[in-house]
Amino acid sequence: MTTAIFPRVDEVLPQSGRMVLLTRITDHTERRTTCTVEVSPAGVFAEADGGVPAWVAIEYMAQCIAAHGGLRARAAGDPITIGFLLGSRSITLHTPRFQPGQHLEVEAAHVWGEHDFFSFACVVRDARTRATLVEGTLTVARAEGADALSGRGGVETR
Repeated sequence: MTTAIFPRVDEVLPQSGRMVLLTRITDHTERRTTCTVEVSPAGVFAEADGGVPAWVAIEYMAQCIAAHGGLRARAAGDPITIGFLLGSRSITLHTPRFQPGQHLEVEAAHVWGEHDFFSFACVVRDARTRATLVEGTLTVARAEGADALSGRGGVETR
């Protein structure tokens, strides 16, 4: 069995610095991408005790979708473009928060859409127990040409 080697997450996301919340890419196909998150007490969304509220999973899922798009763009030789979260549907939080040091698996599976508008079924699981912690559907738009807003071809969110 061959293990795929994926680029660093920050190489396929428009986010940078502390706003890159994903730890690594672990799987990718034409229709699905899986990433991991190591919940850090020093993370940008960490509360005083180091835990992270479960609603932050929406950003984890959005970044997993962005990683999916970034990997596809990179494979096609296209630039990585920024995107926008348009909405969410049927988000279910099965936990109120993530614990410091907890390892999460984030999966985004393409449901519909081409070119500029897409929908992804997403799930966040505990990587150790495989329990589903958050699930839902996100709708996103790719913002072709919107990188001109930043003046540098990407988004700086340090």
